[in-house]
Amino acid sequence: MAYILVKTVHWFFLVYTGILFVRLIGSWFPKYSNHPVMRFARFYADPYLNVFRRLIPPIGGALDLSPMLGFFALQIIERIVLGFLGGFF
Repeated sequence: MAYILVKTVHWFFLVYTGILFVRLIGSWFPKYSNHPVMRFARFYADPYLNVFRRLIPPIGGALDLSPMLGFFALQIIERIVLGFLGGFF
């Protein structure tokens, strides 16, 4: 049972990392900003990325470091959550 919970949490973080990646790559192609996949990625990724955009606004209006911080924070959060779950089992 514990194995299933740990794997589920890991897959959640993996899928969310994928959504962030789609959002990052999609931002390079504004022509496709209204594509359903991009709307989905924007809907789920932007609230998380906005936290980092408030900390470090885009540099020069174009260089946005929030995805890099978002990926880094997501990895740390995953390790903390999995370590916390590992302590229970």
